[in-house]
Amino acid sequence: MDDLIDQMCRRVLRHMDEQHMETAIPRLAIGAFRNPEPTMTAVGAGVCLVLQGAKQMMVGKKMLRYGAGGCYASLIDLPTTLCVFEMDGDKPYLGTGLTLNHEVFTSLIADMPEAPPDKSALGFHIGTVSRAVLEAWDHLLALLDTPEDIPILAAARERELLYRLLQSPHGPLLRQIGREEGRLAQVRRAIDWMRHHFDESFPIETVAEIAGMSVSSFNRHFREATSTSPLQYQKTLRLQAARRLLASDMDATRTAYAVGYESPSQFSREYARLFGRPPKQDASQLREHISDISNVVI
Repeated sequence: MDDLIDQMCRRVLRHMDEQHMETAIPRLAIGAFRNPEPTMTAVGAGVCLVLQGAKQMMVGKKMLRYGAGGCYASLIDLPTTLCVFEMDGDKPYLGTGLTLNHEVFTSLIADMPEAPPDKSALGFHIGTVSRAVLEAWDHLLALLDTPEDIPILAAARERELLYRLLQSPHGPLLRQIGREEGRLAQVRRAIDWMRHHFDESFPIETVAEIAGMSVSSFNRHFREATSTSPLQYQKTLRLQAARRLLASDMDATRTAYAVGYESPSQFSREYARLFGRPPKQDASQLREHISDISNVVI
């Protein structure tokens, strides 16, 4: 499969304008990184494929690592506290990612034979992909070389790729995107609400009720899905939102209040604990590396 991965690398390099970019193909992104320094980012719901180098992510207390040919799939947005793009010697990290489209997945799953439900509450999966998945992904990437074909062929090639992924070890997880029941679906409902209300103070009972669980059951299943607690998830959402505001030139005190903190000093302590530097010291470096804090699927 090395020949196919090499071909995909060449396609990515031909069309890179910046470190991380959305392409003309809907929902498809590509990325190239030469900086091995740790970055802080949010990983959106989607499927990521490493083509060259390797990637490390700290999700909650779990350190995940996968290299060329490795694929990460997630049904939930995970605010990682560490992300390292490792180069391959003097060659940059190269990756590509596809944001999940609920309607396309639901339609595709409806046309496939029914599979037994996956009872796992884990919201992500990492594994090596097959040649069939690589070929389908390469078919989609190839449209970057013939942009006039994108409006006609992209939807069919995206569907082909999603079909191959559903047939792969990632399939049991990805099939849950169309399900409204089950533990993972309940956790996803809570996460969707939290992402829109992270700057508010709310009791855990409120989120557990949205998920349709008792507080103890919600805490347990939320941790299984995200490798972190609901409180820590909200805190990480707040601090990553704060980092984006600081990068846009907002001062630390106003930033603290904007993301829901009542005490600027508490905000500074928790910010430094997560990112390694207090807000004011971090702000200038952030402005030089704004792409490091974007929501990425690569």
